[in-house]
Amino acid sequence: MKLTALAASLMLAGISQSALATHAVDEHTYANLKDVVSTHLHLDLDVDFADKQLEGFVEHTLDWRNASARTLVLDTRDLEIDKVMYQGKNGQWHKASFTLAKRDDVRGAKLTIRFKEQAKKARVYYNSLPQASGLQWLTPVQTASKTHPFMYSQSQAIHARSWIPVQDTPAMRTTYTARIQTPKDVRAVMSADNSEAFVKDGDYWFDMPQAIPPYLIAIGAGNLEYKEMSHQTAIFAEPQILDASVAEFNDTQAMIDKTNRMYGEYAWGRYDLLMLPPSFPFGGMENPRLSFITPTVVAGDKSLVNLIAHELAHSWSGNLVTNATWEDLWLNEGFTSYVENRIMEEVFGRDRAVMEQALDAAGLRAQLGNIPAPDTRLNLKLNGRDPDDAFSKVPYIKGQLFLIYLEEKFGRARFDEFVKGYFAKYSFKSLTTAEFVEYLNTHLLEKHPGIVSLEKAKEWIFEPGLPADAPNPTSDAFNKVDAATAAWLKGDKDLADLPTNDWTVHEWLHFLNNLPRDLSLDKMAKLDSAFNLTNSTNAERAFAWYMLAVGNGYEAIYPALDKHLTSIGRRKLIVPLYKSLVKHGKRDWAQKVYNNARPGYHPLAQGTVDAIFK
Repeated sequence: MKLTALAASLMLAGISQSALATHAVDEHTYANLKDVVSTHLHLDLDVDFADKQLEGFVEHTLDWRNASARTLVLDTRDLEIDKVMYQGKNGQWHKASFTLAKRDDVRGAKLTIRFKEQAKKARVYYNSLPQASGLQWLTPVQTASKTHPFMYSQSQAIHARSWIPVQDTPAMRTTYTARIQTPKDVRAVMSADNSEAFVKDGDYWFDMPQAIPPYLIAIGAGNLEYKEMSHQTAIFAEPQILDASVAEFNDTQAMIDKTNRMYGEYAWGRYDLLMLPPSFPFGGMENPRLSFITPTVVAGDKSLVNLIAHELAHSWSGNLVTNATWEDLWLNEGFTSYVENRIMEEVFGRDRAVMEQALDAAGLRAQLGNIPAPDTRLNLKLNGRDPDDAFSKVPYIKGQLFLIYLEEKFGRARFDEFVKGYFAKYSFKSLTTAEFVEYLNTHLLEKHPGIVSLEKAKEWIFEPGLPADAPNPTSDAFNKVDAATAAWLKGDKDLADLPTNDWTVHEWLHFLNNLPRDLSLDKMAKLDSAFNLTNSTNAERAFAWYMLAVGNGYEAIYPALDKHLTSIGRRKLIVPLYKSLVKHGKRDWAQKVYNNARPGYHPLAQGTVDAIFK
C-alpha cells in the first residue's frame, strides 16, 4: 500500500497511525493528538537546587494532522508557565496565547496554546515547582556522598507532565535533545546518549535519536562518577557505591548478548545503569539507554540481579513495543517479567529461574485476595483513577503466567518465534490489548489450531483472577526447604540441622514467607538468634523477616525496623510494612517513624503511605 506523506512522517517519528487512533481511549491525557503531534522535543533547562526547580523551555516540533487546526493542547501538573512562542511558516518567532486550566487531581492542568497559523515549532517557557510529583530533590545529607545535592525524575506513569509540558500519553512517541545546566561540580545524565556528560563542567548536551513515549524521558543530577563494565555497559553512581555496583552487575553484558539471540538485536546502542539514592520508590525504571536502579539490590552476592534482567528486558517489551494506554500496562510488564525470567535462565540456569517463577506466583496468589476482582484482570479498567493504581502484581505476574501458559502449550520454539515476530512487528510502536489479541489470534492461535482457543486467551486477558489451569511453578529446592521447615516446626530437627548454609536468597525468602503467621515468640527468638535475621544486610530477606515479626508481635525487630523504614524509600519494601504495622496495633509507632522518614521519601512514596494513615 502506498503511504501518504502523513503516514510516512508518522512512521519516521516512530508513531503508528493505529496507536494514535487509540488516544481517545486514553483518559489520562488532554492532548489533541488527532490534530497535532510533537515529533521532537528540545529541552533547555537549568537545574536549580536552591529553589528545587527546573527552569527554562521545551521546544516542540509539530506535525499537524488536521489542516484546519490551530491549537496545541499539552498536559501539565504543577508547572508555572511564563510564555509561549511559536515559529511560523516564514521562520519568524511570534508570541502565542495560552490558557492554563484549573488543576485536576489526577490529570493535572490542561494547557491550551493557540496559534494564528499552523506553527512549525512551539516553545513553552516554564518552571517546575518543588512539589513536582515526577521529581525528587535531595539535600547533600540525604545522599551517600553527603557532599552534593541530588535530583532525579520518575516520569512513569503520567509524571512527565510535572516537569515538562508535553503530550503525556504512551500512545505517542517522540525523539528529544536537551541542554541541561547544573552547578559545575554536579553531573547530569539522561535517558539518552550520555557521551557528552563524561566531562563534568555543569553544561551538558543529550540526544535521544529513537522515538520514545514521554514517560521514558528521564533526568538525574548529582555527585556521579562513571565506570565501564563492558564495551556496551557502564555504571553512573555516587563514588561510595560505584565499585560495589560494578561488581554486582557485571553480568549485564552477558544478559544483553543472550537476549539478542532470543529476541533480536538490542536497539538502543548503550545500556548503562544509574544508581540512585535509597529514596528511589521503585526497584528500577527502564529509562532507555540508562536504567535507574535502587541500591537496595546491591546485596554483594548477585542474589537480586533479576531486577537488572527485568529493566533490560524492557528494552524490548515496553520501550520498543509499548502499551498504548495505562489500562494496557500488562503488555509492558507481563512480557517483561516473562523475558526477565528467560534471561535469568540463560545466564544463571533453569533452577534459579524456576525458583523466581515460584516466588512470584506465590506472591501473586497471596495478593489476589486483597485486590478487588475487577482489578485482577489483565486489561484493567481504571475508570478515571490515577494510572499509578494499575501497578500491582497482576500485570507483572499474571501476565507472565499467561505467557508461560502459552509457551507450555505451543512449545518454546514456536512461542519464541511468535514473541520475536511480535517485537519486530510493533517495534517503536504503541498498541492496545485489542490489537495484541488480534495479532495473537492470527500469528499463534490460528497458525497452530486446536491448541489454545481464542476464548481461553480472552479468559486470561479479560476475566478476573487466574484460570483454573494456570501454571503453578514449583521448585524441588523449595520442596526440600518445606520438608526441613516442617521437621523443625514438629520438633524433629533443631535449627542447626537446617541446611541454611547452602540456601540461596530465594530459598530464604520461601522459608520466611511460608512460616506460620502465628509462630511463637520463643521460636521467633530462636530463629533470630540462629540466623541474625533482624540485622540482615539483604534488603529482601530483612523485609520478609520484618513482615513475619510484625504479624507475630516480635518486639526485638523495632530498632532495626525503624532504621529500615527511614533509610530506604522503595515502596515494595516499606508500604506493606506500614500497612501491617497499622493492622497489628502499631499505628502510633508507625506514624512516628513515618513522620521522621517522610521528608526523605519520593513524592510517589509519600502519597502511597499518606493514604495508609488517613
